Amino acid sequence: MPTPPAPPESPTRYAVVAHALTKVYPAGDAPVRALDGVDVAFARGAFTAIMGPSGSGKSTLMHCMAGLDAPTSGSVRLGATELTELDDKRLTLLRRDRIGFVFQSFNLLPMLTARQNILLPAQIAGRAVDSDRFAHVVRVTGLADRLDHRPAKLSGGQQQRVAVARALVGAPEVVYADEPTGNLDSRSGAEILSFLRDSVRDLGQTIVMVTHDPIAASYADRVVFLRDGRLVDDVDHPTAQAVLDRLAALEG
Repeated sequence: MPTPPAPPESPTRYAVVAHALTKVYPAGDAPVRALDGVDVAFARGAFTAIMGPSGSGKSTLMHCMAGLDAPTSGSVRLGATELTELDDKRLTLLRRDRIGFVFQSFNLLPMLTARQNILLPAQIAGRAVDSDRFAHVVRVTGLADRLDHRPAKLSGGQQQRVAVARALVGAPEVVYADEPTGNLDSRSGAEILSFLRDSVRDLGQTIVMVTHDPIAASYADRVVFLRDGRLVDDVDHPTAQAVLDRLAALEG
């Protein structure tokens, strides 16, 4: 199936643009249409949350936009780069060099210190790290006195801070956060969300977060809602109650 032409979005305004995005998983006689013609754009220097009922396509949308999964049809652009035209090697390099990731599981290497975990992607890429940005990220995440500790000596909240610092330190074009507070208590979760929020304000970072938590979504500038693989709602300057009301309407 040919890829539809992308809409004329300004490359300077949007970090990521998906157009007519479809993802179908084979499942015998009843294939699953996880995404069904999604059109959505994510502004640069903004914090956007993706929400929806279970099975709505939230994680599938993120995985397709991050180059972790290939769409069945449609277009995904990171800046001026069309992801659907890249082979596996170039997708790997794009994820390494231009995207940051924060997952529910912290994905830290246990034999490395916090400092080494933060710097690992740059080391693998052979890329120098901006010392001022490193110092800023370490300061705002409160890790200055934990840099020489291995993950086993850190709390869950501290491990997720390391994961956030690792995602931010390379100044990626976008950071994708998939349920980043799912394994944390409410206080640690609030700290992580504040760090993400501050990175938008202080560093001009672009954040796209999948979450099921209305409180987490209230930290975002905007929330987009999916249902049955389609974009069905879009809320700016969300409150937790507004998000909860939208979710209740979608699940009703």
